[in-house]
Amino acid sequence: MRYTISVALASLLAGPALAEVPRVVTDLPLVHSLVAQVMGDLGEPDLLLGQGADPHSFQLRPSQARALANADLVVWIGPEMTRWLERALEGRKGEELRLMQVAGTHLQDFGAGAAHDHADEGHDHAGEGHDHADEDHDHAGEAHDHADEGHDHAGEAHDHADEGHSHGDEAHSPADEGHTQAGEGHDHGAHEGHSHTGLDPHAWLDPENAQLWLTAVARELGHLDPENAATYAANAEAARAALAELDRETAARLDEARNQPFYVFHDAYGYFAGHYGLTVQGSVSAGDAAAPGAAHLADLRAEMAGTPRCIFPEAQHDAKLARQIAQETGAKAGPALDPSGSTLEPGPQLYANLIRGLADGILSCVAP
Repeated sequence: MRYTISVALASLLAGPALAEVPRVVTDLPLVHSLVAQVMGDLGEPDLLLGQGADPHSFQLRPSQARALANADLVVWIGPEMTRWLERALEGRKGEELRLMQVAGTHLQDFGAGAAHDHADEGHDHAGEGHDHADEDHDHAGEAHDHADEGHDHAGEAHDHADEGHSHGDEAHSPADEGHTQAGEGHDHGAHEGHSHTGLDPHAWLDPENAQLWLTAVARELGHLDPENAATYAANAEAARAALAELDRETAARLDEARNQPFYVFHDAYGYFAGHYGLTVQGSVSAGDAAAPGAAHLADLRAEMAGTPRCIFPEAQHDAKLARQIAQETGAKAGPALDPSGSTLEPGPQLYANLIRGLADGILSCVAP
């Protein structure tokens, strides 16, 4: 028996060590969903903001702070959405992928909800330090400049800054990446909600961005875990195909909602409206972390009076005000929309359910 155990142990020691699947932490449920699709059966990412959590009043638990510190990769929207996470990431040695900075991502400012054509866009955002139209991102072994660091990652030198990629243990300039950090253990109060002027961080509501991000996640996981790189790539491709089909179905379904203006609780739907050709006429609140002012509400009521429209409350916000405005103006109150998937069951299917849920909710009220 001892001989058998010794031979078996020696065989294990002599064989090639199986690489560990990277430990991944994500911020929002929709990000978790995209990463989970890419990881597939190989592993499951951790999610910081679970079902019902509010990104504007969130505070890290000690266990979550430890998970961040020990993560091989953190995938998050970026400080435009969860600013508190930027500070919480200070000093960690693992890598991060900021989805808002992935090359080719369609970005727009608040209020820019007009329909857009991805094929014709250069995605040049003044002040953001990235003109995607001029970038060449061929990662098949080409040498890319990495902030003059001569960084070679798994045999492929490429510019991670162009992909929204940051190395916690490398000498990056925070100014170059829009990355400022402070210590943990701070209050993550609602006053830190993202600003509703300038760049709109709700970029996940454009499914073409989500398709692009699936590929970026697979690439990063493949760099960290080369043995499973082909699996990550195949999972991402399958997820992209499924999402493209969902996008086509959703566009066809929402055709009857075009030319039917509606109102929302806050300005979070520009990407969704622009992608599908919908018209968001206005919002109750300028921001999801700010109460609407009396003057704005008076103007909104005057604008809506006599012109029947739909108005939608929003998940995680009291629906009473939107319903009151509907009653006073003769508008129809639709169901509460959930732009971040906060009320949905976390998992690989959450992103698809989020897109379907928005389409279902809008159609239930605005369809003729």
